[in-house]
Amino acid sequence: MAAEMNYIRQGKGKPLLLIHGLGGNWRSWSPILDDLTAEREVIAVDLPGFGATPPLHGEVSIRTLADAVTEFLSANNLIGIDAVGSSMGARLVLELARRGGVLEAVVSLDPGGFWRGWERHAFYASIYLSVRLVRLLQPVMPLITENSVSRTLLFAQLSAHAWKLSPKVTLDEMRSYAASPSFDELLHQLAYGETQQGAPRNTIKYPLVIGWGRSDRVCFPSQAKRALNLFPDARLHWFENCGHFPQWDVPQETVRLILAGTSGNDF
Repeated sequence: MAAEMNYIRQGKGKPLLLIHGLGGNWRSWSPILDDLTAEREVIAVDLPGFGATPPLHGEVSIRTLADAVTEFLSANNLIGIDAVGSSMGARLVLELARRGGVLEAVVSLDPGGFWRGWERHAFYASIYLSVRLVRLLQPVMPLITENSVSRTLLFAQLSAHAWKLSPKVTLDEMRSYAASPSFDELLHQLAYGETQQGAPRNTIKYPLVIGWGRSDRVCFPSQAKRALNLFPDARLHWFENCGHFPQWDVPQETVRLILAGTSGNDF
């Protein structure tokens, strides 16, 4: 059942939910977990079909994952929690914010789903081909992620400076991508399934922040304007010299944004 998601719960303070991106798991947040748990009680989940959580029965989409997260939060008395999402998870927290009554403050980091025309096909084709390469390379993946040159080549789409990334974090991510039974279906749904609905102005009652990397090569920076058009109550924060995962490329700035954004403070 969706309510039985695998998750970690660490730290003390006001609870904070972390939702990973397509193919990832709770370990995707490793670069910023220690700093967040110093201030907040962090609940980082493996979504259904990713990490150690079994897949959903039936359709795997933003809609069904949002239902599953809502069920999980309800079962664990966490309705009204603050939340942070990355990539697909960033779109997921926007969807939950739009629905209302599930989350309070939300930080959405480089959300997918705001592409148009050729961008949609470019997203699907690039990720489709990349994950197939990742699956083929699994036997030598430890060697690739350990070497700064090969790691940079493999992660060029995801990071603005992949040579600086942790070999362990990148290896965990590539292992997770390859093992995720729901990856392919969710990728197709993200690209060609139901489009993201917005929330009219003054309908989001709690702080909503969208963060975007200036050098994002998965969700292009031009898409930020479309996200704000659909979610006019949101505030936008640009991460300079940052790719698709701010928590990897600019971890300290990301922590500051999360802590300020979920408390309604300026950043």
